[in-house]
Amino acid sequence: MKSESSNGSLKKYGFSQERGSAHMARTMMLLELRHLLDAVPASSMSGAEYVQAIEEDNCLGKRSHKTRILTRRHLADLYALSPDTTLFRALRYFWQRDPEGRPLIAALCAYARDPLLRATAPFVLKMSEGQVFSREALEEYLEKKYPGRFSKATLISTAQNLASSWTQTGHLSGRVKKSRSKAKPTAGSTAYALFLGYLSGERGESLFKSDYAKLLDCSFENAVELAETASRKGWIVFKRVSNVIEVLFPSLLTQQEMEWIREQS
Repeated sequence: MKSESSNGSLKKYGFSQERGSAHMARTMMLLELRHLLDAVPASSMSGAEYVQAIEEDNCLGKRSHKTRILTRRHLADLYALSPDTTLFRALRYFWQRDPEGRPLIAALCAYARDPLLRATAPFVLKMSEGQVFSREALEEYLEKKYPGRFSKATLISTAQNLASSWTQTGHLSGRVKKSRSKAKPTAGSTAYALFLGYLSGERGESLFKSDYAKLLDCSFENAVELAETASRKGWIVFKRVSNVIEVLFPSLLTQQEMEWIREQS
């Protein structure tokens, strides 16, 4: 867990430590995100275009204006939906270039912004592959972590939403009976995980051991191979000499953001 001052510095990139969670009402909304990003050009430089696409153009096919507003709020909580926000701008960058990696790319952004998705990651990631998932066990885990916060009904629905999200990310599989499965990291999702770790202050080999890298569900060497692939594609700069690793992100950072990073160092 980052310190309070660190949390404050990360907020300007789009990280969130807010107490509320979209998962108390919805899942990570991967399908809605897909439709929205199909509807708004990747070249868009205005967050207002995302609002218009959802609330006015109804690109998500919601029945009422109230539902459109609520959907937009939940999506914004999870993904920011503003090109001015570093996390979302980078999400769009990799989303456009790596379609296969989209579930994990979305998961990484949601993880950086949603406290309940973050809080339940250890519960899911520690499960062995093939182990049967228990929603009741997840409810107990949440109740122990947040004693008295949820009513019984809210606890059940929130656990259901979180289970659905972890299924959308690829960490769980199955519809009614779920079990632990391995997520499918790609060059784009790996590069995005390294980028989030970099913004959080990690450097070198530590980038591959951050909480974001853990979501990739793969070995250190596999992640390095995927980072090398991303580097060959020109998405990031990856250099490795013996045990010394350097990863840079010149395509993803504005001048202002690079200045912020220098100030953090």
